[in-house]
Amino acid sequence: MAAAPTRIRAAVVGTGAIVSGSHLPALRALADRVDLVAAVDVDEERLAAFRALAAEPDETGPGFTVTGYTDLAAMLDAERPDLVLIGTPPSLHRDQTVAALRAGAWVLCEKPLCLTLAEYDEIAAAENPDGGPYASVVFQHRYGSGAVHARDLLTGGALGAPLVAHCQTTWYRDTDYYAVPWRGRWDSEGGGPSMGHGIHQMDLLLHLLGDWTEIRGMAGRLVHDVESEDVSTALVRFANGAMATVVNSVLSPDEVSRIRVDCADATVELTHLYGHTNDDWVYTPAPHTREAADRVAHWRTPAADLPSSHAAQLSVLLDAMRDGVRPPGSGPDARRTLEFIAALYKSAFTGRPVHAGEIAPGDPYYEAMHGGHPDWAPAAATAATSATAATSAKEQ
Repeated sequence: MAAAPTRIRAAVVGTGAIVSGSHLPALRALADRVDLVAAVDVDEERLAAFRALAAEPDETGPGFTVTGYTDLAAMLDAERPDLVLIGTPPSLHRDQTVAALRAGAWVLCEKPLCLTLAEYDEIAAAENPDGGPYASVVFQHRYGSGAVHARDLLTGGALGAPLVAHCQTTWYRDTDYYAVPWRGRWDSEGGGPSMGHGIHQMDLLLHLLGDWTEIRGMAGRLVHDVESEDVSTALVRFANGAMATVVNSVLSPDEVSRIRVDCADATVELTHLYGHTNDDWVYTPAPHTREAADRVAHWRTPAADLPSSHAAQLSVLLDAMRDGVRPPGSGPDARRTLEFIAALYKSAFTGRPVHAGEIAPGDPYYEAMHGGHPDWAPAAATAATSATAATSAKEQ
């Protein structure tokens, strides 16, 4: 594969709040490495407003001259961008990502990258495994210096063996939030807070602790009149022996995002809401390590203080493009997080533990996060699952 150009030509797909509020500042901050040349949106008024916004420099960086398109295929054909950043509703992610990959563009897509493991594997099949292009998911909480430092300490054994962990995304969303037509539906959002909200903290938990082996989940639809859940919980066992609890909620007036890992020699805890800096990470030494001042000081003092952000992740992605290597947050690494969520749903809906690797083609939870379960799936999906099962039984 040819080396990436010195300055990457980028395009955005979708020009709503997440793109204008997070992706555009990230592109401005890295304007010495990337140029925003095009934007796609089916809403011409919103597209025009975004182009005007992008053209004006601000405190985050310079302005961009952006050509507008209402059709993704037309943009890909005319512009041939090196990188496509996708910020559309989740049901569009699979098709838009595949189209960009097939046009030769790398992709950075908002979470979730797609709605099911089946869709994820379709995206993987469209990648070029020998140097890209690759598709990455926006998991920006991995990329702040505090997260990088914590992972280095945990994986290097500096805190002792990880033993017990907690992962909490307890947020609040009212009925107006779910008045947006695509929210709360399996076919457009892919799930509830497990897919749309807690995915960031669960991904960070897996990033810190590594492979999971078993999950036992519960889910409830306690307040909101939606297809998917509004709260989920899980017990998780990791390959390294650690055990964790996970809570995802949109019913919690006191909003917080939290990860805590108790290791043999120290506890590391992150408490924040939508982003973190070094100050949000707290290290508490175990009684037998409190006298080791130099060791404790190393835990608490990362060399840099880079907040978690879209810009932090985009910088790493641009490095990967330059080097022609798979970026973090893509491939098997990102698939692990989606498989974890599918397993949480399967365990919650079937009432039994689910093990890593068991959701494969032929499993109903591979094709849909609701798995066709009669208490959770839309009526049409339940009928389709029953018909498929009946056909399979006849063939056997």
